[in-house]
Amino acid sequence: MKILLVNTSDIQGGAARAAYRLHKSLLAQNIESQMLVQNKSSDDFTVKTIANTKLQKFTDKLRPYLNNIPLKFYKKRNKILFSTSIFGSKTVIDKINECNPDIVHLHWICGGMLKIEDLSKIKVPIIWSMHDDFAFTGGCHIKWQCEGYKNNCGNCEVLKSNKEKDLSRWVWHRKNKTFLKMNNLIINGLSKWIMNCSKESSLLKNKKHVNLPNPLDTNIYKSFNKKNSRELWNLPKDKKLVLFGAMDAVSDINKGFRELSEAIKKLDKNNNIELVVFGSNKPRNEPDFRFKVHYLGHLHDDVSLVILYSAVDVMIVPSLQEAFGQTAIESMACETPVVAFATSGLLDIVDHQKNGYLAKPFDTIDLKDGIEWIINLDVEKYNKLCKNAREKVLKEFDSVVVANKYIKLYQDILDAK
Repeated sequence: MKILLVNTSDIQGGAARAAYRLHKSLLAQNIESQMLVQNKSSDDFTVKTIANTKLQKFTDKLRPYLNNIPLKFYKKRNKILFSTSIFGSKTVIDKINECNPDIVHLHWICGGMLKIEDLSKIKVPIIWSMHDDFAFTGGCHIKWQCEGYKNNCGNCEVLKSNKEKDLSRWVWHRKNKTFLKMNNLIINGLSKWIMNCSKESSLLKNKKHVNLPNPLDTNIYKSFNKKNSRELWNLPKDKKLVLFGAMDAVSDINKGFRELSEAIKKLDKNNNIELVVFGSNKPRNEPDFRFKVHYLGHLHDDVSLVILYSAVDVMIVPSLQEAFGQTAIESMACETPVVAFATSGLLDIVDHQKNGYLAKPFDTIDLKDGIEWIINLDVEKYNKLCKNAREKVLKEFDSVVVANKYIKLYQDILDAK
């Protein structure tokens, strides 16, 4: 069984880290797995790159800008990522064929890696794991409340367009034409929520869907001594520490920093807490939280994250939408409970008042209540919450457990050929 995982990068970004973790999990189960990426940051010989020449490397950097040219006509568009996927690398399909896989497992393939039409050129069975909404929309990666994807897009809210025949409609038509040619495509929703969204979409409703999550190596992600963790991060030992973090944690509006800010401001000033933020440096216009904030910047390795999760008392994941919820399972594996909004992929991870707290979407008062509920628990109940958090991850998201589910899916696909 030869599996090829395809992602724009190998370890930079949430989708990349998730895909790479699956790749390593498959290798650990003696599956012949390779990873093909456009941007390689690791030195892993099992990860192959598309570009070999200086010209190819230059065009790899150029294509994302070329793909964004049509967006220049939408001056009022919001900051949510929108991909046209007009230009892709001409060598991707050649590289896939060189690897000669039995199955191609797509992950996040935008950023100029693959153009939509190239997908139909892959002849072996394809699984596409959705790390956001791009696969079933007319180009946006986060649909929020828009339901245009159930029809044929147009009047795009992300583009701030008032025309039916806009860029999103054009991208939708290109996808529809391509997907109709593909009888070898299976869609994987990393959460039940995103799987159901895809099933309701006009583009993918007729494709087979499965629901398998991202894996996590729980031999790495496990609790570390809290006192020692705080010493290593130079964090106070006598405070309740509230953690928030993600890629571009402060600037990405989908990650909920604004909602978190409002919730923190509503906390009782007598709470003996301090806030810890990773994934972002201190912003120019920092909100007045009334509590001390430690900005730790971007973290790039598992050890730093494990020690940080172990150092704090609670992790807040106030995202407006998550296809899965990677930081949530990382924190819970380290026995740190999570407070999140009861929405999207986080519903599969956090069980209300069993291993964390699910606040009403997007109620900042209830988010505040969730933080206070956890930090004010007595020691016995808090320890039980922490234990339950890790047990949930061990049962459902451990790398061995999840890898074996993917292996079964791969084998079922091959048996059906």
